[in-house]
Amino acid sequence: MQTWLNPLVLEGNLVKLAPMELSHIPALLEAASDGNLWELWYTSAPSANTVESYVKKALEEQKLGVSLPFVVMDKVTNEVIGTTRYLNVDSKNKRVEIGATWYAKRTQRTGINTQCKYLLLTHAFETLNTIAVEFRTHFHNHPSRNAILRLGAKQDGILRNHIVDHNGLLRDTVVFSIINSEWPTVKNSLEFKMEKKYT
Repeated sequence: MQTWLNPLVLEGNLVKLAPMELSHIPALLEAASDGNLWELWYTSAPSANTVESYVKKALEEQKLGVSLPFVVMDKVTNEVIGTTRYLNVDSKNKRVEIGATWYAKRTQRTGINTQCKYLLLTHAFETLNTIAVEFRTHFHNHPSRNAILRLGAKQDGILRNHIVDHNGLLRDTVVFSIINSEWPTVKNSLEFKMEKKYT
């Protein structure tokens, strides 16, 4: 299915974002096992029991044109270290969300996330000409909320009782966004942080 958002490779000096495939299932499980990320109740990282359905669902959403999942690869080791994606794609209104992001524990706060978001945001604003990029996270996921703020996104609000999560609990979702008029300043800030090796 041809959509506004088509599979591609995005590459920086630290990471390569490659289209997710079924063949990545073992590598994604290995990455999630670094830190047992599925034990963090406010995240959606897969476990051995869920990784296959996790990947298949992502690829189904890609076929429907509402998602574009990537595996995150370390450029030095060529290992899969996590995943991220465009999701809730709204091609009519030129809006996307960046989310479903997680990384192996050993790579957290190393500059990996900053570069991944930089690559995704640059493609969204400069190639897809989006008018806004959204980020959403669990109210209780304070590391994620802080990371999103460090990118330069602004908090739009909190959707209370937004969804029932995989544990059957009600989730309040915090919504952030960067709009197209803000992108030049955000881009400059991210480039400065990457040069200074900040995360």
